[in-house]
Amino acid sequence: MKITKLNNLEKAINSSLAARVKSSTIRFNQLTIEVEIEDINKTILFLKTNEKCKFRQLIDITAVDYPKKERRFKLVYLLLSHENNLRIIINSNITEKTTVPSITKIYPSANWMEREVFDMYGITFKDHPDLRRILTDYEFEGYPLRKDFPLTGHTEVRYSENQKKVIYESVKLEQNYRDFDFESPWQGTKYIKDQIKDKD
Repeated sequence: MKITKLNNLEKAINSSLAARVKSSTIRFNQLTIEVEIEDINKTILFLKTNEKCKFRQLIDITAVDYPKKERRFKLVYLLLSHENNLRIIINSNITEKTTVPSITKIYPSANWMEREVFDMYGITFKDHPDLRRILTDYEFEGYPLRKDFPLTGHTEVRYSENQKKVIYESVKLEQNYRDFDFESPWQGTKYIKDQIKDKD
């Protein structure tokens, strides 16, 4: 039954958006379509307002980083139709310098989602009402979900007892974080035993 509904939906979308939809596939009980980024607003507006679609809820906006590709990022929109109990994924491949049209006027909830994508990947959105970092700190450098971002990050934050404030400094892994004590916790670790002896 669901496959039939998805097939009908795919035909309806392809017939109405023939000039915009580059490809469409049905996998894992979901319809996935690919469009150019210039057509994203008109495509999403159609999917929300058309009576056969009724995708009235935006589930998420995210991206995938392919550093070696010319179009580095795949921007992914996930929509849900409660009336039809169907989901759709809209993909669009963009370059690192592409400015993406914001869909906040279609889905107000896109405000925070687009800010997350900007914060994590560095993808900018045109006509966004408040495009600034949302998950990382104000002075954070780089974009954590890009594949070229180091796992340890560039800086670490700590409270300085001498300066009596929070400070930023380059990441340095202390040696004591690299040495693991594999003794049973019931026997106590060696450095705790040494501290107890010193007190005695």
